[in-house]
Order: sequence, then structure tokens, then C-alpha cells
Amino acid sequence: MTQVLLLGDSLVASHNWQSRLGSYRVANLAMPGVMTSDLFSSLDETKAEQPYADIIMLMVGTNDILTGNFEFIHTLRKICVWLCKNYPSAEILITSIFPMVLSHLPYNTISSLNCHIEALTMQTGCCYLDIHSRLQDSSLPIFQEDGVHVTAETYEIWCRSLLEHIAFLIEDD
Repeated sequence: MTQVLLLGDSLVASHNWQSRLGSYRVANLAMPGVMTSDLFSSLDETKAEQPYADIIMLMVGTNDILTGNFEFIHTLRKICVWLCKNYPSAEILITSIFPMVLSHLPYNTISSLNCHIEALTMQTGCCYLDIHSRLQDSSLPIFQEDGVHVTAETYEIWCRSLLEHIAFLIEDD
């Protein structure tokens, strides 16, 4: 059975992925509040807890943005390199940052960061899971009242995109 490892912050940790990805074995090791530096520091523990994965989905950076750390891309690159080295047979999917609209963020901040994330996935051999574009084009409510955490409709779009990518990756092997 295909093993899917999920890493990230509360956006990943707060969802029951196994219910939507039922034909795969899901290990959700995401942690609410995690920032890229925290995740990078915990990768050895992650490998000890989950020594094998066919597919790894990573979604991190939201908490960095909320605290004003826009340099997290450098740490995200280190995470990607580490994952590629330590899970050499895994397909690694890096999820875009969602289209948050926060008063302290300049207009194109999220789009610009996502361009950097997409570029680093190409440089590191990972795959880019562009949920941002799908959500921006959706008429459904994306966020809960806090403007950061997402709705059930958003999780549905995200799960569907993830399943499409997994199907493509498995078919391509």
C-alpha cells in the first residue's frame, strides 16, 4: 500500500486526511504552530518515526509569514534537499501558500513567495502543488473567520488536487 507522509503546520495537522485518502496509508506528522525552522530541526525525528514514504506532502510557511519572516524560503529549500536525500525514492510535493489576505501584507506578497516556492521545487527535484491558483479561482469560501485556517470546502479542493497529483505520480512510475 502506498505510504503518504504529511508534514507541515496546523493547516495539515487539523484535517483527517486518511478519511479522504482512504486507499493510501497516511502518516500525518504535521504540528500546529510549526515554522520552517522548527520543521527543519525536527526532520531527524521525523525520519526515525517514519523511516519510509512513497509520497511526502509538505505545507509550511504560513506561520513564518504571520510572524513577518519572509526569508523562510531558504529554510524550505534546506527541507526539500534533506527530504530528497533521506527519502530518495519518495515523490515530494510542496504545497503553495494559500491566498491569505492580511492587512499587514503587501498585495503581491503571497504570489511572490509562491513563485519562489515553485522555483525551488524545480531546483530540488520536488513537485509543486499549486493550490493557491485553484483557491483564487474558486467562488467557495476559502478561510474561516481568522483569515488563516481553511474551510471544509478548501480541504476538499486541496484533497482533490493531492489525489490528482498522486494518481499522476503513481501512473508515471
